[in-house]
Amino acid sequence: MISGYTLGELYGLPAFDFPWLGDEEAELPGPGAVAWRIDPLLDDEERESEEWEAAFARFCATVDTLRVRALIAGNWRDAVDTGPDSVISALLEARGRLPGLRALFIGDIFTRWLQACWQQSDMTSLLAGFPRLEQFGVRGSVGLALPVGRHENLRSLMVQSEGADAAVLRAIGASDWPVLEHLELWLGSPESGANFQLADLEPILSGARMPRLRHLALCNSVIGDEIAAAAAAAPVVARLEVLGLSMGTLGDAGAEALLGGQPLTHLTKLDLHHHYISEPVQQLLRQALEPAGVTLDLYDRVDWDDGERRNALYVY
Repeated sequence: MISGYTLGELYGLPAFDFPWLGDEEAELPGPGAVAWRIDPLLDDEERESEEWEAAFARFCATVDTLRVRALIAGNWRDAVDTGPDSVISALLEARGRLPGLRALFIGDIFTRWLQACWQQSDMTSLLAGFPRLEQFGVRGSVGLALPVGRHENLRSLMVQSEGADAAVLRAIGASDWPVLEHLELWLGSPESGANFQLADLEPILSGARMPRLRHLALCNSVIGDEIAAAAAAAPVVARLEVLGLSMGTLGDAGAEALLGGQPLTHLTKLDLHHHYISEPVQQLLRQALEPAGVTLDLYDRVDWDDGERRNALYVY
């Protein structure tokens, strides 16, 4: 998840920013001890700027990449208008030097500036080029494409956006994920490019192609009540340990749908933070779930008046 404005960890490893150009004397951790974030300065007025590809080349020349386990790609040139094709090309060219890479995240850009609205690219070649990845994540949705197929080793998939593309959701639902345990999807709003229907989520909510899924998060949606109602009857929920419906517009109607749907007392956690649920309905959730040992995250209730528009957390 996001810590502050950028990822705090990946693959269970703390994120570490590879030093900027000019800071080459900085002390570095062990190659396999951290998730390395390549996030160079672009067009900085006080320091020497560097393109992402040049920073990555310097990383490969400095760090024993044979022992690197996790990489995070930060800002690239013109990210608002241009996808990370050059980033993908640089990674693929270096794949022979990254035999131990197991986790990769593309688009971890300082979100106070851009939120999650930058361009992305087709990830087919990247996933094919690193078939031993166990964790993959991407932030941004415009231009994003994921392959339809079978992914033997991927255990965690994160797609974070302000506006989910129906084609991406359908590709996830149509693929086989024999060992996938964690799926996190930020869905966003139509104003930010979301073009999916609830039907596009049905293959995911069935869980048929994800036999080991234990953590499902359908986040950051402006149709939080509808998502909750779908989850209340979704077959996959019966075998989840964690269900996340956070960062969206979930209100009393969605919470009551959860209470009236299939039992949720088998969950270890129900994450609803950043929500619009009234205190009386919050109390009903606590009474129904907390005695069974379910951790209920109701942090950050948004105060609002009926008739006002509800907003997801990461939506302009």
